[in-house]
Amino acid sequence: MRNGMGSWGFVGGFVVFMVVWAFVNTMTKGWDPYPFILLNLFLSMLAGMQGAILLIAAKRQDAIAASLSQHDYRTNLAAKRDISEVLEINNRQLVMIAELHELLSRLDPSAVKGVRQGPTADTSSQEAIGTSGGGSADEDRAG
Repeated sequence: MRNGMGSWGFVGGFVVFMVVWAFVNTMTKGWDPYPFILLNLFLSMLAGMQGAILLIAAKRQDAIAASLSQHDYRTNLAAKRDISEVLEINNRQLVMIAELHELLSRLDPSAVKGVRQGPTADTSSQEAIGTSGGGSADEDRAG
């Protein structure tokens, strides 16, 4: 109902209705002579109904927005949990790589000649395995 009242079709139809009402009651011996008290009553009732309909629609829209906001919050919490799990897995892998490098250096020190020993707190997994951002592992071992 609010979509119908909030359209240009409704506005145009209502203007036509008021013009016809005024024409019929002015040119003929109508049921609502000038100053159109009955039309005024209908307009006041329509304004009251429109106000109530708009408030109901606004409350409904607020409820929908609150529901969407709650859904977004739950989604963000789940994403945060997933990211934390992935970071924990990544940290465990970095520790494993460092342990493998240490083990490999004990077995064959020449195999890990150009490779850094162990990751630091702010190193990436590429640095932990000894590759730089632009080159390959073979280029790092050769250099």
